[in-house]
Amino acid sequence: MPQPKLATFPAIRGALKFYQVASVVTGVGLLLLVTEMVIKYGFGHELFLGGSGGFLWFAPVIETATGAESTGDGVNLSLGILILHGWFYVVYLFACFRVWSLLRWGFLRFITLALGGVIPFLSFFMEARVAREVKTYLAEREAASVLIPEGTG
Repeated sequence: MPQPKLATFPAIRGALKFYQVASVVTGVGLLLLVTEMVIKYGFGHELFLGGSGGFLWFAPVIETATGAESTGDGVNLSLGILILHGWFYVVYLFACFRVWSLLRWGFLRFITLALGGVIPFLSFFMEARVAREVKTYLAEREAASVLIPEGTG
């Protein structure tokens, strides 16, 4: 498999930083989403900001003929968490794609990176592992390029 050129190393470092931030934000968002789903489907409540219940409060969800409806009258934070995680997962996928394509990894590696946004805690482990692996790879390649200039060996 072809290796990235030394000229792409600054872009790889930038993509790695973006991936690290996106990974942490997506991981936190996923944990909030899982907590919200447990509260909603396990306990029958949604989280609201403002409204008749106060600053932060849980409103019961009732089953109707058309589906589940919340009884809250403020800003539905449960829905906000769902939407924010969904949109930020798209940003996370872009960050994964950027690192994956710059480093010229196999497609299975991209799938593993993408799963970090849907399996709780996986994004944190993947972020640490990928950062360590990429930084080591870049350092080794740069050290080797000092000894053997690229294109001569």
